[in-house]
Amino acid sequence: MKDVFRIRRMWRPRSTLKDRYDVVIVGGGSHGLSTAYYLAKNHGITDVAILEKSYIGSGAAGRNTTIVRANYRTPEGAEFYQASVKLYEGLAADLDFNLLFSQQGHLTLAHSDRGMITATERAEVNQLLGIDSRVIGLDEIARLCPEMDLSQDVTWPVMGALYHPPGGIIRHDAVVWGYARGADRHGIEIHPYTEVIGIERSNGRVTGVETTRGRVGTDMVVSATAGWSTLVADLAGVRLPITTNILQAFVTEPMKPFLDVIIVSSQMHVYISQTDRGEFLIGAEIEPYSTYSSKGTLSFLEYSARHTLELFPQLERVKVLRQWTGLCDLSPDYSPILGKTELEGFLVSTGWGTYGFKAAPIVGTTLAELIATGETPRLIAPFALERFHTDTLVSELAAAAVSH
Repeated sequence: MKDVFRIRRMWRPRSTLKDRYDVVIVGGGSHGLSTAYYLAKNHGITDVAILEKSYIGSGAAGRNTTIVRANYRTPEGAEFYQASVKLYEGLAADLDFNLLFSQQGHLTLAHSDRGMITATERAEVNQLLGIDSRVIGLDEIARLCPEMDLSQDVTWPVMGALYHPPGGIIRHDAVVWGYARGADRHGIEIHPYTEVIGIERSNGRVTGVETTRGRVGTDMVVSATAGWSTLVADLAGVRLPITTNILQAFVTEPMKPFLDVIIVSSQMHVYISQTDRGEFLIGAEIEPYSTYSSKGTLSFLEYSARHTLELFPQLERVKVLRQWTGLCDLSPDYSPILGKTELEGFLVSTGWGTYGFKAAPIVGTTLAELIATGETPRLIAPFALERFHTDTLVSELAAAAVSH
């Protein structure tokens, strides 16, 4: 009878570290797990160890706001995230895991002439790439979100919006669990509570890593550590043009569902969605100071709640349930840094700011291809670290007015 009630683990317990692996991935979040999964699934590379200093999904993957979209401003960024959205659309079936992906639309509100111009520019870039994105007026906004206050006697009246129908929300912890289970079933080893404290180099290439559980030899190390990326790169002697800031968010107590689109206001620096549990998830811009602190602030709660009530005054008496912060690694042009570095065998996935979670599938796919073939995939070529030396930046600031 005991076997009848035995619960199957999501993935195998941590095993003993081997002396050597073909690939070592630093970071057990969505990027590290997806890279490992696609290494095995697409290329048959399974001698891989994922090393995570805490529990799996403890970093940015577990502290984000779950939004998935592709309506970016640059052609390079929009095409890249469009590929990720398409992978997300089939990911539940691929992983055989319910990810609670809901594509009910994404509205970026415009409150000024400049806001309307920016929305129009983004829509044109998106449409040229076949991305479903267009500028809409008040009538269609009211149809999509009748609960929102669209009156004109407010501080920032809504003039229009950039509407992106494929945008949606997905259960972030389910994505982590699904990728971890998928990687594990392919034979990849997952090692939580295993911190990398050194990266060995010889003659310009990686030779191994030192961990809190001993040394591991390898010719390939992938850093997929979000806010800690500069510290990991320092171990390898690689300098990254990255600063780390925190992003705050909070959720309210559950309510009967009435908001089925994502609402973003660039001018008010707030974004709002309702989760599958009925909670209102509210976030804003990253904090303007560099820090590794995990403490939330009262000022964030105050201005985020105020702007939320300007759009949804009916939430006035709803209680805040919990608040959290996450680390964001920002590059100078607000675009990621992906792929090779000057140290042979040391790859990075960094500079995501607040965009990392929505890119997880395409990051894993392209990095796995790079590792397996040695060739940089076309989609990630514009995001190479060397662009900061060749002055070929990919400025995504226009799509980053609100960090989500």
